Amino acid sequence: MGTQRNGLKRESYILSVDVGTTSIRCHIYDKNAEIRGSCSKKVTLIYPAPGWVEMDPEALWQSFVAVVKGAVQESGLQMGQMEALGISTQRSTFTTWHRKTGQPFHNFISWQDLRSAELVGTWNRSCTMKAIHGVMKMLHVLTRQKRFQAASMVVFSTQHVTMRLAWILQHCAEVRHAVAEGNCCFGTIDTWLLYKLSKGSFHVTDYSNASSTGMYDSYQMCWSSLLCSLVSLPMSILPTVVDTGQNYGPSDPSIFGVPISIMSVMADQQAAMFGECCFNTGDVKITMGTGTFLDINTGNKPHASWAGLYPLVGWKIGPEVVFLAEGNSADTGTAIKWACGLDLFSDVKETEALASSVEDSDGVCFVPSFSGLQAPLNDPGACASFMGLKPSTTKSHLVRAILESLAFRNKQLYDIMARETQVPITRIRADGGVCTNDFILQLTADLLGKKIDRPTHFDMSSLGVAFVAGLQVGFWRNREELKRLRRSDRMFLPRDLQGRYRPVLQSWERALQRSLRWYSKA
Repeated sequence: MGTQRNGLKRESYILSVDVGTTSIRCHIYDKNAEIRGSCSKKVTLIYPAPGWVEMDPEALWQSFVAVVKGAVQESGLQMGQMEALGISTQRSTFTTWHRKTGQPFHNFISWQDLRSAELVGTWNRSCTMKAIHGVMKMLHVLTRQKRFQAASMVVFSTQHVTMRLAWILQHCAEVRHAVAEGNCCFGTIDTWLLYKLSKGSFHVTDYSNASSTGMYDSYQMCWSSLLCSLVSLPMSILPTVVDTGQNYGPSDPSIFGVPISIMSVMADQQAAMFGECCFNTGDVKITMGTGTFLDINTGNKPHASWAGLYPLVGWKIGPEVVFLAEGNSADTGTAIKWACGLDLFSDVKETEALASSVEDSDGVCFVPSFSGLQAPLNDPGACASFMGLKPSTTKSHLVRAILESLAFRNKQLYDIMARETQVPITRIRADGGVCTNDFILQLTADLLGKKIDRPTHFDMSSLGVAFVAGLQVGFWRNREELKRLRRSDRMFLPRDLQGRYRPVLQSWERALQRSLRWYSKA
């Protein structure tokens, strides 16, 4: 496929932007899914008060435009050769703005922000929640529908948008005034970028981003009117939910000099799933970055969980809807960064050699819980800890215990996922910065008793959203072609170590139990 100019046919390319927690990256992909140009900028986080995490919406927009221009410049190509644009974004980070002027009422409130913690605690302990749980239990008994069983155990979390938005409505009179006048728009990062790219014409989000907010009903495929009325969130401010892969329309020509067709918008973990070509029911991907995200393709039905796995829309493209169940562990990269800050090692690459230099961790267990423990324990009050320290404990034992704990969390999430979803697991693929660590991936393969495939390309969210955009414009023909483009760096085959690790895992699980409810207020 090429663009015709003055009778000369020029090659065309796919632009992909990934807005992460630490950086915004743009890549330009050719037909072979090779990167022809890139540009990235750091995301500046603002910490106005302890536990508060924000980003400036205008600064984010300027960085978005800058990385697109920078990548095209670096590639030596023309903006007119960019056939389609795909956008992947971090999830559950939101702002609100004036429908007519486009002025944001406040900064983006990050998914990491804890200002709603008190509100979350109050609601989770409330009589209303107890009553809802009771009603849902009864409905489950009467109907045997799994979604009622899942609803009987749902609790609010600071990571979802719901309570942070309720906090904004309580504390920001300007937002309340705009809502009353019908002039308030709510949006996650994708919605804000689409609004800016279209000069205010679009107020939309896609299914993958909507389902990640905590305000969306993945069973009914619509915003949850029950939840919104329960916590007094006005539905008038919510964007229209549209397909993940479709023609969103062109960007305004004044932004990049030429209009570029926006062809896909996707939440980052779901985009990584698509980039890993996990198209079939039972496909699993493990993304290990700042946190770990374990996702399984559950096909055309959302999974109702009782252990805290979250039902997400993976993508909706035309008539096809694919659902995922997701478990996450918040402190993967965080634990390694923390250990580096303690001078346990100076370079992350040293960790493998240090961990392998000792036979075992000498009975030392590490609990990676700087932000509480997520599924299946779901305790925001759990603390991070080392247990089993002795005079014989060395730096290598500590490093090994940290790396082992990350593999143990993978096993914990995997086991609950396999047990709950009852979906036969077909393949496991791993990506994210921490996956460059062979020790962690090899131990994960050993513990799961399954082979794990690591790709050569590590920006999986970026690749995934490029794949969706490319399919929409016929840049790539079909998913079989995409599977051929995805390249493996290494396959980790399981060694038979489960017997040797059984007592170590049992000790670690005991350490987890002792770290629970440390911060009892949570």
